Amino acid sequence: HARRKIYDVHIETKSPAAAEALEMIARLFAVEAGVKGRPPAERVAARQEAELRAFLDATLAKISGKSDFAKAIRYATSRWTALTRYVDDGRLEMTNNAAERAIRPLTLGRKNYLFAGSDEGGRRAAIMYTL
Repeated sequence: HARRKIYDVHIETKSPAAAEALEMIARLFAVEAGVKGRPPAERVAARQEAELRAFLDATLAKISGKSDFAKAIRYATSRWTALTRYVDDGRLEMTNNAAERAIRPLTLGRKNYLFAGSDEGGRRAAIMYTL
Protein backbone atom coordinates (compact mmCIF):
# COMPACT_ATOMS: atom_id res chain seq x y z
CA HIS A 1 0.00 0.00 0.00
CA ALA A 2 2.85 2.40 0.74
CA ARG A 3 4.31 1.94 -2.75
CA ARG A 4 0.88 2.28 -4.32
CA LYS A 5 0.27 5.67 -2.72
CA ILE A 6 3.59 6.96 -4.06
CA TYR A 7 2.79 5.44 -7.46
CA ASP A 8 -0.59 7.17 -7.54
CA VAL A 9 1.09 10.52 -6.83
CA HIS A 10 3.62 9.89 -9.59
CA ILE A 11 0.90 9.07 -12.13
CA GLU A 12 -1.13 12.11 -11.12
CA THR A 13 1.67 14.68 -10.87
CA LYS A 14 4.67 13.22 -12.74
CA SER A 15 6.76 14.23 -9.72
CA PRO A 16 10.48 13.49 -10.25
CA ALA A 17 10.86 12.84 -6.53
CA ALA A 18 8.03 10.30 -6.60
CA ALA A 19 9.67 8.66 -9.62
CA GLU A 20 12.95 8.46 -7.73
CA ALA A 21 11.23 6.91 -4.71
CA LEU A 22 9.62 4.32 -7.00
CA GLU A 23 13.04 3.54 -8.52
CA MET A 24 14.45 2.97 -5.03
CA ILE A 25 11.55 0.68 -4.19
CA ALA A 26 12.11 -1.18 -7.47
CA ARG A 27 15.75 -1.73 -6.47
CA LEU A 28 14.56 -3.24 -3.18
CA PHE A 29 12.32 -5.62 -5.12
CA ALA A 30 15.24 -6.49 -7.42
CA VAL A 31 17.41 -7.35 -4.41
CA GLU A 32 14.61 -9.48 -3.06
CA ALA A 33 14.23 -11.30 -6.36
CA GLY A 34 17.96 -12.06 -6.29
CA VAL A 35 17.81 -13.70 -2.87
CA LYS A 36 14.51 -15.54 -3.27
CA GLY A 37 14.89 -19.12 -2.07
CA ARG A 38 18.24 -18.46 -0.38
CA PRO A 39 18.95 -19.27 3.27
CA PRO A 40 17.71 -16.64 5.75
CA ALA A 41 21.23 -15.45 6.64
CA GLU A 42 22.02 -14.67 2.99
CA ARG A 43 18.72 -12.85 2.58
CA VAL A 44 19.38 -10.62 5.60
CA ALA A 45 22.90 -9.82 4.37
CA ALA A 46 21.57 -8.63 1.00
CA ARG A 47 18.63 -6.58 2.24
CA GLN A 48 18.75 -2.84 2.83
CA GLU A 49 16.33 0.03 3.33
CA ALA A 50 18.19 2.95 4.91
CA GLU A 51 18.67 4.78 1.59
CA LEU A 52 14.93 4.92 0.94
CA ARG A 53 14.09 6.18 4.44
CA ALA A 54 16.72 8.93 4.24
CA PHE A 55 15.36 9.99 0.84
CA LEU A 56 11.77 10.07 2.07
CA ASP A 57 12.71 12.12 5.14
CA ALA A 58 14.73 14.59 3.06
CA THR A 59 11.98 14.90 0.46
CA LEU A 60 9.31 15.45 3.10
CA ALA A 61 11.31 18.39 4.44
CA LYS A 62 11.35 20.01 0.97
CA ILE A 63 7.71 19.69 -0.11
CA SER A 64 4.41 21.12 1.06
CA GLY A 65 3.07 19.23 4.05
CA LYS A 66 -0.42 19.34 2.57
CA SER A 67 0.50 17.73 -0.76
CA ASP A 68 -0.58 14.23 -1.69
CA PHE A 69 3.07 13.24 -1.94
CA ALA A 70 3.68 14.37 1.65
CA LYS A 71 0.68 12.31 2.73
CA ALA A 72 2.06 9.27 0.88
CA ILE A 73 5.46 9.73 2.52
CA ARG A 74 3.93 10.10 5.97
CA TYR A 75 1.86 6.97 5.34
CA ALA A 76 5.04 5.01 4.58
CA THR A 77 7.19 6.46 7.36
CA SER A 78 4.49 6.04 10.01
CA ARG A 79 4.47 2.31 9.20
CA TRP A 80 8.22 2.01 8.75
CA THR A 81 8.77 -0.60 11.44
CA ALA A 82 6.20 -2.92 9.91
CA LEU A 83 7.34 -2.21 6.35
CA THR A 84 10.96 -3.03 7.14
CA ARG A 85 10.51 -5.96 9.51
CA TYR A 86 11.59 -8.31 6.69
CA VAL A 87 15.04 -6.64 6.52
CA ASP A 88 16.23 -8.18 9.79
CA ASP A 89 14.47 -11.53 9.51
CA GLY A 90 15.48 -13.64 6.53
CA ARG A 91 12.48 -15.92 7.00
CA LEU A 92 10.06 -13.15 6.08
CA GLU A 93 9.03 -12.15 2.59
CA MET A 94 9.14 -8.53 1.50
CA THR A 95 5.45 -8.52 0.59
CA ASN A 96 2.37 -10.40 1.66
CA ASN A 97 1.34 -11.07 -1.95
CA ALA A 98 1.43 -14.86 -1.50
CA ALA A 99 -0.99 -14.66 1.43
CA GLU A 100 -3.22 -12.23 -0.48
CA ARG A 101 -3.37 -14.60 -3.46
CA ALA A 102 -4.12 -17.56 -1.18
CA ILE A 103 -7.17 -15.94 0.41
CA ARG A 104 -8.52 -14.30 -2.76
CA PRO A 105 -10.71 -17.30 -3.76
CA LEU A 106 -12.24 -17.37 -0.30
CA THR A 107 -12.96 -13.67 -0.36
CA LEU A 108 -14.47 -13.79 -3.84
CA GLY A 109 -16.53 -16.83 -2.88
CA ARG A 110 -17.80 -15.14 0.27
CA LYS A 111 -19.13 -12.25 -1.80
CA ASN A 112 -20.65 -14.60 -4.36
CA TYR A 113 -22.43 -16.60 -1.68
CA LEU A 114 -24.47 -13.54 -0.77
CA PHE A 115 -26.22 -13.73 -4.13
CA ALA A 116 -27.38 -17.33 -4.20
CA GLY A 117 -30.89 -16.03 -4.88
CA SER A 118 -32.68 -18.12 -2.30
CA ASP A 119 -32.07 -20.55 0.53
CA GLU A 120 -32.46 -23.45 -1.87
CA GLY A 121 -30.01 -21.83 -4.29
CA GLY A 122 -27.56 -21.45 -1.41
CA ARG A 123 -27.87 -25.15 -0.55
CA ARG A 124 -27.33 -26.16 -4.17
CA ALA A 125 -24.26 -23.91 -4.39
CA ALA A 126 -22.88 -25.44 -1.19
CA ILE A 127 -23.31 -28.93 -2.65
CA MET A 128 -21.55 -27.90 -5.87
CA TYR A 129 -18.64 -26.32 -3.97
CA THR A 130 -18.07 -29.55 -2.04
CA LEU A 131 -17.61 -31.59 -5.23
